Amino acid sequence: MNRKTELLPGTPIKIAVLAMGGQGGGVLADWIVDMAEHAGWWAQTTSVPGVAQRTGATIYYLELLPEADAEAAGKPPTLAMMPTPGDVDLVVAAELMEAGRAMQRGLVTPDRSTLITSTHRSYSVTEKAALGNGIGDGNSVLDAGRDAARRLIALDLQVLAEQAGSVISASLFGAIAGSGALPFGREAFENTIRSAGKGVEASLRAFALGFDAAASAPAVPAPIETPRPTLDVPERAAQPQVQALLDRLKVEFPAATHGILVAGLRRLLDYQDLAYAKEYLARCHTLCALDERHGGAAKDWALTQAAAHRLAVAMSYDDVIRVADLKTRGSRFERVAREVGLKGGQVLQTTEFTHPRLEEICGTLPAGIGRRLERSTWFAAWVKRRFAHGKRISSSTFGGFFSLYAVAGMRRFRRRTLRHQVESAQIARWLERVEKVMARDYDLAVEIVHCRQLVKGYSGTHERGGERFEILMNAADTLCGRHDAARTLADLRTAALADEEGKQLGQALARALGTVAGSAASATASEASARRLAGVTRHTAAVAQAR
Repeated sequence: MNRKTELLPGTPIKIAVLAMGGQGGGVLADWIVDMAEHAGWWAQTTSVPGVAQRTGATIYYLELLPEADAEAAGKPPTLAMMPTPGDVDLVVAAELMEAGRAMQRGLVTPDRSTLITSTHRSYSVTEKAALGNGIGDGNSVLDAGRDAARRLIALDLQVLAEQAGSVISASLFGAIAGSGALPFGREAFENTIRSAGKGVEASLRAFALGFDAAASAPAVPAPIETPRPTLDVPERAAQPQVQALLDRLKVEFPAATHGILVAGLRRLLDYQDLAYAKEYLARCHTLCALDERHGGAAKDWALTQAAAHRLAVAMSYDDVIRVADLKTRGSRFERVAREVGLKGGQVLQTTEFTHPRLEEICGTLPAGIGRRLERSTWFAAWVKRRFAHGKRISSSTFGGFFSLYAVAGMRRFRRRTLRHQVESAQIARWLERVEKVMARDYDLAVEIVHCRQLVKGYSGTHERGGERFEILMNAADTLCGRHDAARTLADLRTAALADEEGKQLGQALARALGTVAGSAASATASEASARRLAGVTRHTAAVAQAR
């Protein structure tokens, strides 16, 4: 396949650049226009800003036409302001899902389009806000790109830019040059960067990396691989003891479970300490023994693998201590400085917005004191006055950082807090239900383990997830004994993750538990859940009465 652009006389080269705020999409478009004009071409660029997607996504559209074609026509060219589906030669995406968006809009076609995309991800608001795992599948985008584009170049251009100390617009510019998609030599690209006069050396380094990567890019991009879990032990953990724990893991657990168990250990060592990681491993060992007694080896240890995953997340619940810990880590300040492009001599100031509720404050206190204050009307009124509109804390100042650091230091007392007692009791009831159901229905027990996926986050998010989890646990009790119990509970879990309002869960409950017993299961979950799903309960009762 010819790497060079095939030009039709009198027809402009049409380019669409899709980028998010802060990625330099406008700079990239200006570079292309400047390069074309210096080469004696007509060039035009327009931009169409997006709304509230990540940091705001924008489509930059460019058309380039040689001066000789305009002279042959005897008049200045008329260049379009917007891309037309099926009529774009080069599509450049500064993030993988932006490439997917370009394909959805029909901008990428197999008869003419070259698609250059960075494979890194900047998660959208929809992905972050999803109740379950809302992260889009990057390999699906690559698969679509292989079919949709005449030529696909997919590289992690963000990493290349960071290696060069620059931004992704420079590595994208290099990838365009290295692809041969535009009829300009490398020197013309580099001179354009030099003439801009800002961050020239770093931009040229990023350009060179992008150029070499695109020039040697395979015809069929390799799939994006998920990193395998490794044990990145926090400094506060004793290495010899951690190694002993790993040796024990390899001996006492089936090989199929080692990867997820190592990831769980890493999470809990980072979250709390070595003793907490040992507690996690002991619970997993009990569940693995239960798995073995009920034929888990024939099912690839499905229960043990599910429990190793969900239990690690359940034991590392988000609380005020955890939030403060994450906000005061040196790695976080380094990441923020890198993301904003902090340069020597510049000062970075960060302001944290906090909005703790009564439950979060009391949950951080010793269990006895926390319970008393939760029932106290005067304390509730004080918290409401104090934190009704949230608080802003400057973690760049000594006072602000120290206050957060002091809260993070309460980690050593976490096991004595009210929140820990509540979470531990919920985990114990969950695992007891798994053990009870396991004797009757292996697959249902595994699905009960996966239902813990609903409980995550903190504040209102955690509360809503907990309510739905209790609804599903009551539904599991009702379903136990049915031949389709596991599949039905899985469908209910999917419905519970589908929307914030719980409408799909309500509909799924009405379909799956359309009996008096089903109504009772959902109604007794909790008072708050009953209020949220009052309409669902009434509908379910009506179905039961009709039958």
